[in-house]
Parts: sequence; C-alpha cells; structure tokens
Amino acid sequence: MIELLNIKKGFGDKEILKDVTATMAAGKINLIIGSSGSGKTVLMKCIVGLIEVDSGKVLYSGQDFTAMDNHQRKEIRKEIGMLFQGSALFDSMTVEQNVMFPLDMFSSERLRDKKKRVQEVLDRVNLNEAGKKFPAEISGGMKKRVGIARAIVLNPKYLFCDEPNSGLDPQTSLVIDKLIKELTVEYNITTVMNTHDMNTVMESGDHIVYMFEGKKQWEGNNEEIIFSKDKRLNDFIFASEFLQDAKEMRQMEVFKDKNWRDKLKASNDQLDADREEKR
Repeated sequence: MIELLNIKKGFGDKEILKDVTATMAAGKINLIIGSSGSGKTVLMKCIVGLIEVDSGKVLYSGQDFTAMDNHQRKEIRKEIGMLFQGSALFDSMTVEQNVMFPLDMFSSERLRDKKKRVQEVLDRVNLNEAGKKFPAEISGGMKKRVGIARAIVLNPKYLFCDEPNSGLDPQTSLVIDKLIKELTVEYNITTVMNTHDMNTVMESGDHIVYMFEGKKQWEGNNEEIIFSKDKRLNDFIFASEFLQDAKEMRQMEVFKDKNWRDKLKASNDQLDADREEKR
C-alpha cells in the first residue's frame, strides 16, 4: 500500500500539486488520470522520488519515503518495478539480458539462479521463445511484455506504469491491460498507472484519481465513474458523442438489473468501509 498525505509541489512561482491525498491499495490497479498539465506526471515522479515534494508525505507500507536518506530509499526501490512508456529496452542487449539487468544491479544470486528467474518471468508473459532476440527483432507489444517481465523480475511489491498502452493498437492494448491486471492480483502488487487510455480506465480502474489543475478533483472506481456527476470528470472521460453514448448504454445495462440499487449501494458501502479502514 502507498499513502499520499497532503502532497504539495511547485516550480518557481507555479504550484503544480495542491494538497493531494490518496491511498493506493495492494492487489489493485490504481490509476492517475487527467489532461495534460493536470499534475499527474509530477505526482507519479514525486511518489517514486524522482522529484522531491515541497511538503507532505509518501508512505510505502507505512514507511515515510520522503524522510529517508539515499541508502534507505535504495532499499525501498529494490521493491519497485517500473514499466516505462517507450519500454526503455537496451537495444544492444537481448531480451534475456534486458530482463536480467535488474538482477545484475540488485541481486547477489548465482548466475544459474538469475537465468532461471529470467526464464520464469518470460514464460509468465508468454515470451519463452524470444529470449535470444534483440528489441529491433520483436513487435511493439512484445517489447511491452519484455518491459513487464523486467519490471517483475525482482518480485516487486510496487509496480509503476507510465502510459503502458502508448503506441499500441487496441487489441494489443487489451492484452497488456489484462496481463498487468493478472500480475497485480496474482502477486498482490500495488500497481500505480498513469494513463490516457479510456478503455484501461473503464476496464481496469479498481481505484481512480482524477487530477485537475494540480488538485485531486475526483476519486472512485470504474463502476462509480459511470454515475459521477462531476462535470469536469465527465467532460474529460466522455468527451466524444460515442463515449457519451457508451456511458448511457452502460447505465442502461445496470438499470435492467432489478437489484441494481442494492448492488450499487453494497459496492459504495464496501468502498466507504475500505477507505475508513485505510484511515
């Protein structure tokens, strides 16, 4: 679990993050969404420590990351996996070598054990035959899966994904979304994702933070978002007529269920209980 407590950040006279508080739960896909300039990218960089906050706290499983020295932060970072927007693979390394890289950096295991672990994660992302290939020899979707394998090779507690579907076709995007979701649940990872992909929001958003002009404008999940009355959120998510029609159809599907009120209330009650427990 990652907790953000009253995060503030500015550059010069410009205030970028304005008192942001949120909790990212383990075993869930936690999305940060918002238009360009909303502060979502700066927020993610603050969470991982690439940018220092001006005030507030970032807690990793109760440990104050913002108060740690470099040595202490290094220990936390050993538990973090990163999936970059462009995959960020080393062109001169094979797939196996790319996935091996974090093990070489942080693990003291024997080479034989490292190779075994690399093969395990490549098998998990369905790339068991691609180990000897170079990035230039594989597709964009395969590169993303190599990036995911590298991100999980150290068995991380926390996984950060920056626009994981960027540059992918819709069908491949669904495959990547499904894979990240499965791994998040399977290993009980706290996954934090920065995305513009509305399919990801609607299908994978266990917990969604919508940023607007540096503030947390709205918070909820992919069921609540359908019924949100927040105009700024709706203008962002359901910007086109097609998406507005899709929203109405989803609402109609819910309303056809005679017990929709009870189910929606039960879902909201559970969310309230979860949030109260986190406090």
